[in-house]
Amino acid sequence: MTTAQVQTQAAPPKNLLGKIAIVTGGSRGIGAAIAARLAAQGATVFITYARSKESAEKVAAAITLAGGKAIAVQANAASAADNQALVALVAKHGKIDILVNNAGVFEGGSIEAVSIDQYERVFDTNVRGVAVTTMAALPQMNDGGRIINISSVAARAIAPGFGFYAATKAALDALTRAWAQDLGKRGITVNSVSPGTTLTEMLEAGLPEAAKQTYVSKTALGRLGEPDDIAAVVAFLAGPDGLWMNGKVLEADGGLAV
Repeated sequence: MTTAQVQTQAAPPKNLLGKIAIVTGGSRGIGAAIAARLAAQGATVFITYARSKESAEKVAAAITLAGGKAIAVQANAASAADNQALVALVAKHGKIDILVNNAGVFEGGSIEAVSIDQYERVFDTNVRGVAVTTMAALPQMNDGGRIINISSVAARAIAPGFGFYAATKAALDALTRAWAQDLGKRGITVNSVSPGTTLTEMLEAGLPEAAKQTYVSKTALGRLGEPDDIAAVVAFLAGPDGLWMNGKVLEADGGLAV
């Protein structure tokens, strides 16, 4: 996300002033849009990345130039040590109010073609990574905080070759519902946001134009999603108006999986 893109977004309400947020995998795409939106609403945002240091620092710099507060931090979502170091760094600024578990990977293929190594890579980031990050963050999270997991409509509207990926997102939705029950006593809400087909660098690189048009035709609103579409739903859940939403899976897909 460029400085111009951050600056030209409609100014949202500053209803997250004084809040501290972590957005995992915030160096590009949906994660970058979420980081920018939360920062625009007043939060101090810690953006994590596994390898894309330059991209993450560009996102943080663009947010800063737009008047927000953002810090890029290297942290592999599935690494307990990385997440403990992340939380220790964040703790120097205050307790955590918002955790957005966005980091994820996709590896496709039919069951005849995939390997167990692919299974391990996808589950390691998409499920273990969310668990490790959340467990590290909870001792430093304020009561009344928000945990928002980025899932996918693939969890229930499965396409051929999406088996491992879809299974990780279904597991994430189940964890969302369970954790909402576990953490309700602390006033911490836990919700999932499930994007449909969304225009990101990863999608642009891997999805042929004909396939994109197929998804457009299947989406009730007649277009693919934009990262900002997803960021707006996350910001709602993170803000005061999202207080009574808990244990829910919100499908932000423009009417793709109806």
